[in-house]
Amino acid sequence: MAGRGEGGIELDRAALLLAAEEYAHLDVGQYLARLDSFAARVADAGAPRDRLFGLNDYLFRELGFKGNVEDYFDARNSFLNDVIDRRTGIPITLSVIYIEVARRVGLRVEGVGMPGHFVVRYRDGEGDLFIDPFGGGRVIGEDECRGKVAELYGAAMPFRKSFLDPVSKRQILTRMLQNLKGVYLRAAAYHQALGVIERVLLLTPDAAAEVRDRGLALAGLGRDAAALADLENYLRRRPGAADAGMIAERVAEVRERQARLN
Repeated sequence: MAGRGEGGIELDRAALLLAAEEYAHLDVGQYLARLDSFAARVADAGAPRDRLFGLNDYLFRELGFKGNVEDYFDARNSFLNDVIDRRTGIPITLSVIYIEVARRVGLRVEGVGMPGHFVVRYRDGEGDLFIDPFGGGRVIGEDECRGKVAELYGAAMPFRKSFLDPVSKRQILTRMLQNLKGVYLRAAAYHQALGVIERVLLLTPDAAAEVRDRGLALAGLGRDAAALADLENYLRRRPGAADAGMIAERVAEVRERQARLN
């Protein structure tokens, strides 16, 4: 699927295939059918905005989907099957469910990847509606979006209107994987992180930062020759990167470890 153009990417199926890396026997079809069943409970006739608000009521009030504020960095929040089963997740996975159920009832809802937070946008002749699935399906305005960025980053990241532009399905899948990679790297779970990074590189093969992170994961696994190849590749491609000094130090450490073993 990563080799297809945007129109050929099935967001729901692809998100479940990412989860299948963790759950080898995952029945993707069963979870697609669950999304179908959610859509079947939302009226697919009437005014589009009525359908949208009906979708909000069903997902967040009747089914009880909500943001996992208690354990935000639980890896299960990034697996769509777990989010469907547990009805809790992080902003991006809850948004994928929202987008895909909306699609099934004839509503075009797009993902909006603000820095540090993810919401969805519905656009019609009346204007834009931004909906926060992590916040229980609250309809929010541009001012609240600005406030969220300011809350997370302060003056370090001035708000730009482009933060509210929709993102592609490929970008959504990449961001899902990058979130999961962060969870694994924080836990020093290098084997799992390596699998995630390989999938990011399927989606974005030219991403130098992913080559760097693969090198760091390989170093954590003691696969020094492969780690050096990736880390030195990163330094060649990004000699002026802000982290170039730190990566050069890591290269020296891995070389020293190799020398001791030899």
